[in-house]
Amino acid sequence: MTILVTGGSGQLALALDAAAIASGVPVTRVGRPGFDFDHPATIGDVFARAAPSLIVNAAAYTAVDAAEDDAEAAYRANRDGPAALAQLCAEAGVPLVHVSTDYVFDGTKGAPYVETDQTAPTGIYGASKLAGEQAVLDACPRSIVLRTSWVYSPTGKNFVRTMLAASRKTNRLRVVADQTGCPTTAADLAGAILAIAARIGRDGWQDRFAGVFHAAGTGATTWHGLAVAAFEEAARHGLPMPSVDPIATADWPTRARRPADSRLDCGRLAAVFGLALPPWRASLAPAVDAIIASG
Repeated sequence: MTILVTGGSGQLALALDAAAIASGVPVTRVGRPGFDFDHPATIGDVFARAAPSLIVNAAAYTAVDAAEDDAEAAYRANRDGPAALAQLCAEAGVPLVHVSTDYVFDGTKGAPYVETDQTAPTGIYGASKLAGEQAVLDACPRSIVLRTSWVYSPTGKNFVRTMLAASRKTNRLRVVADQTGCPTTAADLAGAILAIAARIGRDGWQDRFAGVFHAAGTGATTWHGLAVAAFEEAARHGLPMPSVDPIATADWPTRARRPADSRLDCGRLAAVFGLALPPWRASLAPAVDAIIASG
């Protein structure tokens, strides 16, 4: 099975590449400028050259606040590009794994969300990702949409790296403590995706594989809880443990409104594919080790 991964320089694409190398799976990463949802002709060109057995779409517009002022760019990347890719997959009979987000929910349920819960994004980013889910599912019957949350890794821009960098500059931080979610390492998500790909390669496509699945780290915490836990892991390396003051969302205003409680129930992933991502706290330690090792 040859896997084509879009979003070539992003956290997930890099994690997929690393995991694929370790397991001997052929993966081709593509990204801008050679593959660019803003330039539709590149989509077909890359697809034709790669002739993939399966595609993982990890390309997205993820600047949550900036999306509020650039909705057209967000929808091009999160809806229109994936729709075009899904159409190519449908025509070729190639399965598509499309990565989405917990931000399709408004966070008011008060319990972990299942795939069939009512969606209600609170901003352009979430709305554009939801539109992308719908476009992909409409275009390609062999589509798997994986909603994930709070992704971080040793590369790229993410919360854990930002916190660790900030702790080197100050001994006191203020972190939002009234937003709850499921932290997910890119490595764990990549492992799940490769396991899904292996299942399809081994057993062939089955109709029950299609649709929306939640795939996030097991368990939940707040941004404050994640920051404190990251600093605890960093302390093993001799880094100073800053004081972390819990604050409310209202004390840290942002352009886009975030869901207050976007926990994801991943039971369908377990039922259909036999997969469960590791507990978020267990996955944090190796990720922090790698972040610190990378400087």
